[in-house]
Amino acid sequence: MFSDLKRLTAAAIVALAALLATATPSVAQVPSAPSPGQKIADALRESPVYVDASYADSVPPARRKQLARQIEKTGLPIKVALVPLVQGDAYEGESDVFAEVVHDRLDQRELILVTGGDKWSGNLNGFEWPGEKQQARDAVGTVGFLDEMKDAGLAEQTAKAIELIARGDGTKAYEKATEDLGNGSSGKGNGSLPRQETAEKDDDSSWPSWLLPVAVALALAAAGLVLFVRRRGRGRPGQHPTATGAPFAFPQAVFAAARTADEAALRRQTEAEVLALGEAAAEAPPASTPHLQRALDAYAAAGTVLDSARGLPDLAGVLALVAEGRDALTPHRDGTPAPLPLCFFNPLHGRADARIRWRPLGRRDQLRVAACAECGSAVRARRAPEVLTADHEGRTIPYFEIPAAESVWAATGYGSLLRNTETEADGLAVRVGRGDFSRGRG
Repeated sequence: MFSDLKRLTAAAIVALAALLATATPSVAQVPSAPSPGQKIADALRESPVYVDASYADSVPPARRKQLARQIEKTGLPIKVALVPLVQGDAYEGESDVFAEVVHDRLDQRELILVTGGDKWSGNLNGFEWPGEKQQARDAVGTVGFLDEMKDAGLAEQTAKAIELIARGDGTKAYEKATEDLGNGSSGKGNGSLPRQETAEKDDDSSWPSWLLPVAVALALAAAGLVLFVRRRGRGRPGQHPTATGAPFAFPQAVFAAARTADEAALRRQTEAEVLALGEAAAEAPPASTPHLQRALDAYAAAGTVLDSARGLPDLAGVLALVAEGRDALTPHRDGTPAPLPLCFFNPLHGRADARIRWRPLGRRDQLRVAACAECGSAVRARRAPEVLTADHEGRTIPYFEIPAAESVWAATGYGSLLRNTETEADGLAVRVGRGDFSRGRG
């Protein structure tokens, strides 16, 4: 289905681009209506707090001004976008998809975004680019587990989230707020687990007396494991849930289950991103977009990869191609450096923060790769960065250890290993177009 849609959209884009290129100056062009995500981004440029009309009573105008002043005092790039997210909307009811759309439309390198609850939870969610300097994800996640927030309204919860983000110790606060979960206590706040009711002893039961406490212990252990996996899986949008600083630390069964769940969500996200790139290319005026054809090539290549994507590495490649297409649509002033590609170690981390020198295990030569702040810090501290893995010949290994002839992602590092991504001859889209992606996938 997406393949057909992609071809139809691509044809429409090319036709529109040709029409715009040949149009005379006397012909008035009617601008298209901005998308919902663009409207929200435009509003956030005027004020750091955006509240959907459905939440107007919960966060009235006077309260929004107070939140804006609170944000201003922190000196941090915090934005608040309170929008109801439900299944079937433009973001499939998922806050991570919504956050990525807003981040992309804002085109703001440093951003901390607080969003409303999604279809999975009514609690606030936090996102941060680049890296996790302020630990915004855990800071915002803490709010739902605090006793003081049990009966708090949306405005009060948002104010608390901003306060915790400003403190910069969100992970510590989250761990403290959730330390009693799963141990039979009453729990805390909105995200608490109910108290375990004490079962009355049945004298007629044929169960041995020791079996009940064992069953309770096993149930609590299972609950603890679920909470651990959920928390580790609440990383940045699309992030693969490996253990912090130590790849492959999960038991293989948990690792495989988490990867399957993430792949489904990431596939939906990449579909939305590819279509958004197509829309952006269609709206770009050819006269002021010298690299429009490169954007169209990236759009077509992203659709090709998405159609036959087999797992996270391919879906990460789709996002890398979308980034390449977006860069082609963005004018760069002479003398300014080209945007960095996605993180070499794990492109699902997002845009790289800087280029660093790194020597792969077992090799003497060093590579100069683009890394996000988190991975760059790990390498400088001589720790293993969190890498994207791939299945190869029955083993799970870092994607870049696959022979370059068998993987376009290993050969290019999702753009990091390309000498000059500004030239058409060395871009990811060109390599996919000439068959590098299909080669070796038998």
